[in-house]
Amino acid sequence: MKTHSCSFFMRLMVILIPILLLSGCFTRTKPYYMVEQYTLEYNPPVIQGTIALDELMKVERFSVAQSFNSTAMVYKPDLFKLAIYNYSRWRVNPGDLVTDYLFRDLRNAGIFRAVFSYRDAETTRFILEGGIEEFLELDEQNSAKAMLSISVVLLDLSEKEITRKVLFQKGYRFSEPLKERTAEGLARGMSNAMARFSEQLVKDIHSAVKNRVTRRVEKN
Repeated sequence: MKTHSCSFFMRLMVILIPILLLSGCFTRTKPYYMVEQYTLEYNPPVIQGTIALDELMKVERFSVAQSFNSTAMVYKPDLFKLAIYNYSRWRVNPGDLVTDYLFRDLRNAGIFRAVFSYRDAETTRFILEGGIEEFLELDEQNSAKAMLSISVVLLDLSEKEITRKVLFQKGYRFSEPLKERTAEGLARGMSNAMARFSEQLVKDIHSAVKNRVTRRVEKN
């Protein structure tokens, strides 16, 4: 009788243990959330009244302040606080976003004989470097805005003296009001801020390079 009971108990455990293990696995499974990815969206600036310069330009990859050096979409809800949209991300790091769009815009503007990116091996006379200082949404009591702050340096590598190598060093800061405090709203606002920044930077670069080239020709 004891043997029969023991055999029945063993068969029951063989059946129950896998069921209990599977049940434990299912109860620990977390719900799946789809992460949406965003990028910038704006038309390249159209620069009127400029003459293409017979020079080569390269755009180096822009550095990023550590607070924004990831694909997280950052917003500032209050003083001393930074937060992120949990289920939304930038498609790539803001450094790559800004660099790639500036490269596209400078090439599209047609103000140089050729424009290269940092991925290209070509050597150029003029180099554009920069750093992203702010790339976030700023929330205020009754409004919100996308904030883009970038410092740039334009270099002329044909000059021997370090003081002459720097054509200009300048900081740019643009803000755009947001219609809604969402990841998509931030992407739209940042796109508008980037469009304004890019147009102003392209104009400044063309003016600085034109003046440098003209002065050298007149000097010779």
